[in-house]
Amino acid sequence: MRDELARTLGLPVIMDNDANVGALGEAKHGAGRRYASMFYMTLSTGIGGGIYINGDIWRGADSYAGELGHLTIRPDGPECLCGAHGCFERMCSGLWLEQDYGKSAKELMRDPEFVRRYVVDLALGLKACIMLFNPARIVIGGGIGKAGEALFAPLRNELRRRITDWSAARIDVVPAELTDDSVLYGALALTEKLRT
Repeated sequence: MRDELARTLGLPVIMDNDANVGALGEAKHGAGRRYASMFYMTLSTGIGGGIYINGDIWRGADSYAGELGHLTIRPDGPECLCGAHGCFERMCSGLWLEQDYGKSAKELMRDPEFVRRYVVDLALGLKACIMLFNPARIVIGGGIGKAGEALFAPLRNELRRRITDWSAARIDVVPAELTDDSVLYGALALTEKLRT
């Protein structure tokens, strides 16, 4: 598609997925701008992730790096659209929260008791990220990430309980500073690459 667009428009074209571009935006202009490594997670209708290391997005061998939405956190959990059971996305994304609870994620995030239960699964997914990647900071964007400290305070507490003491892994989890514009700022950063 990139090559076809470039031919049609007569312009250079660069493409990436929203989580990678959101990570780039937050790393260059938002909550991750002072860090050499950062993990960005979009927590919205689905779950995606982008890994930023030393000035660039790390994509892995086949461009799947950071895509933790289909990491299994509850092997006996409900079936996901991908066919597996208990995926992080199946347990924590807005699409499934609304289907399972009959309320929007925004409504659910206003209920402290629901949030207390919800952060258990959210912490299980993020623990895998922390123990595998050990980023200096985790930035969470997307609609659910806008819940603020009503979500982030209990999430940090749950992560402290889940992360093994001997690891001394940092727990620096914050909302996206650029909120809905993380991807736009990331797209700007991508265009800057075209000019160099």
